[in-house]
Amino acid sequence: MMRAHPEAKIRVMRLSQYPIQTTKETPAEAEIVSHQLMLRAGLIRRLAAGLYSWLPMGLRTLRKAEAIIREEMNRAGALEVLMPVVQPAELWQESGRWGKYGPELLRLKDRHQRDFVAGPTHEEVITDIARRELKSYRQLPVNFYQVQTKFRDEIRPRFGVMRAREFIMKDAYSFHADEPSLQAGYRLMHETYTRIFTRMGLNFRAVRADSGPIGGDVSQEFHVLASSGEDAIVFSDTDGYAANIEAAEARAPEGERPAPSAPLQKVPTPGTKTIEAIVKLLGVPPQRCLKTLLVEGDGEGDAAVVALVIRGDHELNATKAQHLPGVASPLRMAGAERIHEATGAEAGFIGPVDLKCRIYADHSALAAADFICGANEKDMHLTGVNWDRDVRSYVAADLRNVVEGDPSPSGQGRLKLARGIEVGHIFQLGRKYSDALKALVLDESGREVTLLMGCYGIGVTRVVAAAIEQNHDERGIIWPEPLAPFQVVLVSLGAQKTPQVRVAADRLYGELTAAGIEVLYDDRDARPGVKFADAELLGIPHRLVVAERGLAAGRLEYRHRRESESVDFPADEALNFLRARIGC
Repeated sequence: MMRAHPEAKIRVMRLSQYPIQTTKETPAEAEIVSHQLMLRAGLIRRLAAGLYSWLPMGLRTLRKAEAIIREEMNRAGALEVLMPVVQPAELWQESGRWGKYGPELLRLKDRHQRDFVAGPTHEEVITDIARRELKSYRQLPVNFYQVQTKFRDEIRPRFGVMRAREFIMKDAYSFHADEPSLQAGYRLMHETYTRIFTRMGLNFRAVRADSGPIGGDVSQEFHVLASSGEDAIVFSDTDGYAANIEAAEARAPEGERPAPSAPLQKVPTPGTKTIEAIVKLLGVPPQRCLKTLLVEGDGEGDAAVVALVIRGDHELNATKAQHLPGVASPLRMAGAERIHEATGAEAGFIGPVDLKCRIYADHSALAAADFICGANEKDMHLTGVNWDRDVRSYVAADLRNVVEGDPSPSGQGRLKLARGIEVGHIFQLGRKYSDALKALVLDESGREVTLLMGCYGIGVTRVVAAAIEQNHDERGIIWPEPLAPFQVVLVSLGAQKTPQVRVAADRLYGELTAAGIEVLYDDRDARPGVKFADAELLGIPHRLVVAERGLAAGRLEYRHRRESESVDFPADEALNFLRARIGC
């Protein structure tokens, strides 16, 4: 057998032999920082909308994220499997999600005209494995996981790998005989995820969440905190309460509602369809105005629409609304024709007075007295409206998004808002899939019981983008050290003109590499400014510079990517100097 030359492994880490080019210009299609920097640094390249190739530098970071995930999942006792991306439609029909999942589910046919899907997730497949392999409570609990490609046919893929159609995900599924076991497995995964994101060097927060299309009873999301985050999360300024804004409870105001003090009056408001316009026309604060939104109901006649009433300065929480009895899911706003049938008016002039459909009123809206609302007549509003006097049939509900300063649902402190990027989600699924697919085991008494399930996902490709969103400056990426493609970038200056520089840099490269330090060696014949700009763009944590003047003095130059100043140190102490900073 031929042996590789000892230099072969080292040479692939020399930038002079690396074919991928960095760019100064920001690509026009890149909307957010991570997408811009990943393209400029040559980590990824776009193939088609929502489809990206991972190039060598980007793949190194992706593999590091995967390695941390695998180590911690294995430490937690999970068993790695690998399931097919393409899944038979029969499983999705059996679970009921074939017709419910929506257009993100990519359906396809094989040459025999049999239906398949490109898997966006693997609950059906793993439950099929469980019902075939698990027969007794003695085999439980068990947790299977995989790191696998997923495909979701996003209507508008954007933000690079942050919201791509094809992506890599770590998904895990646990099976249990009873609720205490499921809860223990869920807690273990919470602890495991906390270790994973801590090891990755990310600033994150776990928050309560809505389970969405996956289903289940209890769920939490893990968010990397970043000002560019697409999700709003809320947390208490006093205790550990935290939630996705979709799941955050808006507590009902304390105290009694003021008694009516104004008569009900109809006032002309021509062309005044928005809260802002009403506030300007009537000279009242938005808190005095209530907006009524009509959404599709799940029935016919009076049940064809449902009215949702919230305060003028609040936003409807669609996730909360679609869970209400009588409201169609997913939530759909009623169209103009449906609005006219139900109210005789048009959007912008709707109010709860004399409405025949079901009315849900937000707790904050119910605290208002002498309020203003639409009159269910074009160009007309009502003033001096009061609950129970003018609107008698309604149901109190939590309908709105919380806002900064709201009391925490925990009863401690006030809520603060932050932006986050969801990188992980854990669920207690219960029996949603095991019931549908009849995944049963025998309990201690020999009776058949339905398995309880947990589901635990991490968006691996999304983690890489989220790390950049949280760690960058105007010059480029600043990798957290555990995710950096290389630990050190070694820059030689003037090596083509000064042989001593090339010899010293080559020797140092070999010494560091032999010591197990991951080094990217910039040995290109390029100007110092180009080399330094690329080093900062790539975001490698530690930079060493070998230059003629420094060598003459027996010194090398060092700078950490997060620092603005360089320091000199003795050239013959390079290995120990770096080890002390890298921590190895």
